[in-house]
Amino acid sequence: MKLVIDKKELNIIYADSFKKKLLGLMGQKNISHGIFFPKINSIHTFFMKESIDVIALNSDNIIVAIKANMKKNRIYIAPKKTSILELPLNASKNLKIGQKLTFISK
Repeated sequence: MKLVIDKKELNIIYADSFKKKLLGLMGQKNISHGIFFPKINSIHTFFMKESIDVIALNSDNIIVAIKANMKKNRIYIAPKKTSILELPLNASKNLKIGQKLTFISK
């Protein structure tokens, strides 16, 4: 799937398997895509090679929290009943709490 942010398309991996949820963006350098974790409200950045932006979304894909520039080796817990979207560093700079995100099927 894809997400359009600031007129740029960003590929988004849908973490729908145990392996995708387990690995996420761990160990990757020069991250140029995002990953969506449905119905998960906490993530960690252990074993990450670089910082990322983290977005918490409610069931309507409305942003309820933004954690920009999340450093390596940290834990993030979002409000309950949310999903998490991990994005490349600075991808969230023009996003705002209350904004609805629209994902596009490939």
